[in-house]
Amino acid sequence: MLRDFTRFLSDDPMDVLLNPRRTEEQDRARAAGASRLQALGVRLTGTETSDEIGDLLDAIEAFEEAVESRGGDLMIDEGPHGVTTEPESPDFVLPRRGDHESVAAFRARLIDTASRLREIGQRR
Repeated sequence: MLRDFTRFLSDDPMDVLLNPRRTEEQDRARAAGASRLQALGVRLTGTETSDEIGDLLDAIEAFEEAVESRGGDLMIDEGPHGVTTEPESPDFVLPRRGDHESVAAFRARLIDTASRLREIGQRR
């Protein structure tokens, strides 16, 4: 589902000519992605590109799938705006983005965390 986010994003001049509302669609998709991230408590600077927002959504989806594969319940482990008071496991809480952490670094950390969760689940 989230992987389709970037299908609306293209700078191809032909796309612009064929679909003059493309910019509006891109803005709506970018806003929807940013809204989802903010609802999860992911700090955004406002300078993230559409591609970066899509990359973060994909990485969060991978993290959530890893949590669920370990039996985690996202309704418990993902509190509103990233505030989780009683998670099932601290490992299941979405990592916070550091104040000066780049999107690429945060994305890599999310993917590493998801991989670690899957490895732990496979060993048990």
